[in-house]
Amino acid sequence: MTIARLAAHRAASLARRLTALTITAATLSVSGCGDSGDHREGDASDNGCRTLAADPGWYGDNRDRLNAMVSHLGTCGKLEPETDDPPLALFDWDGTMVKNDIGDATFFWMVRNSKVRQPADGNWRTTSSYLTATAAAALASACGALAPAGQPLPTGTNPGCADELVSVYSTRQTRTGSAAFDGYNHRRMAPAAAWAVQLLAGWTEADVTGFAETARKENLDAPEGTEQAVGSGRQAGWVRYYAQMRDLVATLQANGFDVRIISASPEPVVRVWAADLGISADRVMGTRTEHDGDLLTARLASCGGETSIPFNEGKRCRVNEQVFGVGGPAAFEQRPEDRRQVFGAGDSDGDATFTADATALRLVINRNQIELMCRAYANLDGRWLVNPMFTTPLGVSPPYPCATQGFDLPNGGQAPLLRPDGSPVPDQQDRVHAG
Repeated sequence: MTIARLAAHRAASLARRLTALTITAATLSVSGCGDSGDHREGDASDNGCRTLAADPGWYGDNRDRLNAMVSHLGTCGKLEPETDDPPLALFDWDGTMVKNDIGDATFFWMVRNSKVRQPADGNWRTTSSYLTATAAAALASACGALAPAGQPLPTGTNPGCADELVSVYSTRQTRTGSAAFDGYNHRRMAPAAAWAVQLLAGWTEADVTGFAETARKENLDAPEGTEQAVGSGRQAGWVRYYAQMRDLVATLQANGFDVRIISASPEPVVRVWAADLGISADRVMGTRTEHDGDLLTARLASCGGETSIPFNEGKRCRVNEQVFGVGGPAAFEQRPEDRRQVFGAGDSDGDATFTADATALRLVINRNQIELMCRAYANLDGRWLVNPMFTTPLGVSPPYPCATQGFDLPNGGQAPLLRPDGSPVPDQQDRVHAG
């Protein structure tokens, strides 16, 4: 079979399976509450293939529709797969797979344990080209006299330096309220998240793995709701895996899906957390920096021929480049349906592009993020699922201003979210929430 005929065959096979999935989903009844019953580690269908366990955390018919997707697109119980490539399922990590943020957990651990280094040349703007001059000056004032160039800063004992680092990272402002970052594409870069990775410069990946393992244990061992002292302030000090998402990953894996993580958190850190779900290091995509020998540097890796991280359109770029082998600027463009993931799950506006690219179902964990929730609630093709957070879910949000602020512009402004015909998506009510 020629390459062209093979591609057409795969596209036709995928189209048939997606059509069947849509028909099945349409027959499912829509309820207004989650399933009853205790969570279990997966159930079995009539043919012995794993399905999602009944769990009250699943809203409405979400579990049924996910099981329908698994049955139609998975390989379990089928004599011969319809395509040579396993169906691809992509998950964001922070807020999607876990409650709270592992990038935060690692950064706060580093500050508490004096693992952030003084810039090698004393210039904080070398840690991020997006730092404003004001932010660099504030960091130099708070931290500049505390350690020689390239050496760890005593942030565990010096609250002034720690507080400035935390303010720039957590609020994207200095302690005096000045903007800490500028000059970036807001659809392809989250400079604070990138900065947390850039501040790993001077350590090896083995060092960072050790930091992540220690921070992970602390945050899993801490009771829910724990706050930790970081500098003179207090920050979230606990993380939990979502049992329902753990079950979803295991169910997809058992049914032949290629499950991967796409996250803006540091790649070595995400690898540590993802390993507990049976996701291997080569299936984890996170923010990366270049190496100088064994040492990490502050130089961000590129994608699509430009500096970007796995954030919003940068997630599409990384998937297209690493999974599908698309190089150059074309990596930022949406690919044909037979060259995209069948499933995507996310919780923030930084997940809006890669989840929308999914061809079968898109699961959104509701954290009241405007662009993502506008897309999900508009549900223009019937493939979006919305679920409250599985732990301490949020209450109802005010209506989402989709018709005026539903799309994040590259310059940081907002514009209407548009339908394919160019008309604006109407404002959307928050319909899937706690309470």
